[in-house]
Amino acid sequence: MVLGLLLARAGVEVTVLEKHADFLRDFRGDTVHPSTLELLDELGLGARFDAMPHRRVDSITAMLDGGAVQIGNFSLLRHPRPYIALAPQWDFLDLLATAGAEEPTFTLVRNAEVTGLLTEDGRVTGVRWRDRTTGAEHTLQATLTIGCDGRSSTVRAASGLRSRAFGVPLDVEWFRLPRLEGDTAGGVGRFTRGHFAVMIDRGDYWQCGYLIRKGGDAELRAKGIDTLRTRMSRLIPWTTDRVGALRSWDDVSLLDVRLDRLRRWSKPGLLLIGDAAHAMSPVGGVGINLAVADAVAAARIVGPALRSGPASPARLAAVQARRWLPAAVIQAVQRGLHRVILGAALDVVDPDAPIPAATELPRVVRFVRRHPKLQLVPARLFGLGLLPEHAPEWARRPQASVAEPAAV
Repeated sequence: MVLGLLLARAGVEVTVLEKHADFLRDFRGDTVHPSTLELLDELGLGARFDAMPHRRVDSITAMLDGGAVQIGNFSLLRHPRPYIALAPQWDFLDLLATAGAEEPTFTLVRNAEVTGLLTEDGRVTGVRWRDRTTGAEHTLQATLTIGCDGRSSTVRAASGLRSRAFGVPLDVEWFRLPRLEGDTAGGVGRFTRGHFAVMIDRGDYWQCGYLIRKGGDAELRAKGIDTLRTRMSRLIPWTTDRVGALRSWDDVSLLDVRLDRLRRWSKPGLLLIGDAAHAMSPVGGVGINLAVADAVAAARIVGPALRSGPASPARLAAVQARRWLPAAVIQAVQRGLHRVILGAALDVVDPDAPIPAATELPRVVRFVRRHPKLQLVPARLFGLGLLPEHAPEWARRPQASVAEPAAV
């Protein structure tokens, strides 16, 4: 959606194919980081975003056996938006779709499921797609086809481009729990040996993620829903009065965590970005923002060329050259966190054993407590990234005035 909007503002005829009739999907990522918030300001959409219901979080806190520890402080950033916004992704996508509809060269087609690629003489020339309402088959010719269809990308599978997969020791069970008046705002992360859970404030409910050993979903489900309820109430005791909202495993969705990266992100007539090019772990909540940065770089590099004809293979390769390092570095950090903090603990500890008693905080955590300015490091890495992207001048618009901000 970001890329479609930017290309339309470049004067390029662009069609966005959306598989579903709307954007209402449970358990999509909701973290909009400072780099993306600044981009929205540059596009003239910041005030519209501020008017959406959202939460603002300026720090990252982990609950350990030894107590709560602040490990990242976004307020230390010298940035116009020194916080993370937690906003429903469907509202964010609706905002972008509305802005795109204001451009005469932008078209959004819903219920359009891409089923394959069109090729001619080794060049991708468009896509085949199916109308999910009528079942009718269609083709769409395109000077450039861009796959932005996520970790299970149909476009990537059809392209024949090879990827490198990295081992992942965990999966995530996603579910909702009621949010009550007086609950903390923002987010909660709880870690102990053998257990890890995160709770994201969605206003009237918590979006919860409970980490399990890779491939352990079937075993956990076989034990019954009471097992997950008990684990959550032991891990985060104040959820005990609400875990009963999990009536059955129908209320729980599995995220099959993947971490991979294409060796080449493009071929003649085709470019892949975001999770389609480099699937990210949910650790750090950076996937959305890396994908948005990819989109901005792609628009800046190929947009002007598309006004007059096809983008050359060299220009498509330049998108990967620009965005490879930020993706590779974040993936390396995520792999380290998987292995050192999560993987070993999930493998060796019985998750149904009692939660350990309070212990002394790890040495590195005590060091960060003594030197709070070190909290700038994770805030900078995850909030802005290695290479923040900014809107090209031709895509910028003045800020529109809207109603009062809805942030809490």
